[in-house]
Amino acid sequence: MHSDQIHIDHGLVSALLRQQVPALADRPLRRLNTGGTENALFRLGESHAVRLPIRPGAADSMAREIRWLPHLVPHLPLASPGLVHAGTATDAYPYPWIVQHWLPGDDAATTPPDDLTAAADTLAGLIRALHAIPVPVPAPSGGRGGPLVTRDEPFAAALTQSTGLTDTERAAAHWQAARAVPAWQGAPVWIHGDLIPANLLVRDGRIAGLLDFGAMGVGDPAYDLIPAWFVLDAAARRRFRAITETDDATWIRARGLVVSQSIIALPYYLNTNPTMVALARRGLTEALPEPV
Repeated sequence: MHSDQIHIDHGLVSALLRQQVPALADRPLRRLNTGGTENALFRLGESHAVRLPIRPGAADSMAREIRWLPHLVPHLPLASPGLVHAGTATDAYPYPWIVQHWLPGDDAATTPPDDLTAAADTLAGLIRALHAIPVPVPAPSGGRGGPLVTRDEPFAAALTQSTGLTDTERAAAHWQAARAVPAWQGAPVWIHGDLIPANLLVRDGRIAGLLDFGAMGVGDPAYDLIPAWFVLDAAARRRFRAITETDDATWIRARGLVVSQSIIALPYYLNTNPTMVALARRGLTEALPEPV
C-alpha cells in the first residue's frame, strides 16, 4: 500500500513476543487480513492481539496510543482492547508495538449494525463521553484535530487524481464550504479521529466496541462526527446531530472532512485496499448529494 512500509511476518512477531512478553509467546499466532492501512494485526491465542506499525508515521501514532490509552479508555461507554503490553523497538523491528485484549465481534465494515437509529444513539453517547474527558495542560500534540487548512494541499492533489472517479466539482464545492465556515472556537477536546466502520466493533447487530486510537488527538470535535456519513443514513444522521447538539459550522466542517478523507483515499488506495475504496465511495455517496 505504501512505498515506505516495512515487511512484518510471523517469525518477527514471534521473536518479539519471546523477547518481551514471554508469558504469552507460546500462544498460537496468526496474521489477520484487515482493511487497516497503518498497522499489521495478529491474533494471539484466544484472548489477545498484537498490533505493529508498518511505516514511520504509524510509529508516532503508536507511541501516542501507548501514552494516552490508559487515560482515555476507562471513561468510554464502549469496550476497547486497551493496552496489555507496550513493546519497544529492537534491532530487528524499529518501532513501538502493543499487545491488546481481543474483543469478540466483527468490524462494521464487514458487518454493519442492524439498526442505524440505535447506532446513532451509541455513537452520539460515545462522542459525548470522549469529548467530556478533561484535556491536560499543556495539551498533547500530534494526531488529528487541527485546522482544516492543513488538509488543503493533499485535498487539491487528490482531487486532480480523482477525475473520472467521482464528482470532483461537487467535492470541491463541499470542501470550499467547509473552509469558509469559522474554525472551532471552543476549548480543544479529546478526539478519536478515525471513527470509520473498520474501527467500530459490532456484536449481535449493535456497535459494541471501539478500535484503533492511532489518529487520536486534541482539537476540533468535527473530526469525530464523520460516522454520520460513513456509518449512518440520512434519518439516523439527523438523530445523531440532534443528540450531539452540533452547531452549523461544526457540522459543515465534519462533512468537509468526510469529503476530504474520501477524496484523498480513493485514488491512493484504488488498486491496493478495497476496504478503503469502499469507505471513500460510501462517504462521497452520502455527503455529495447534500446541499452545499
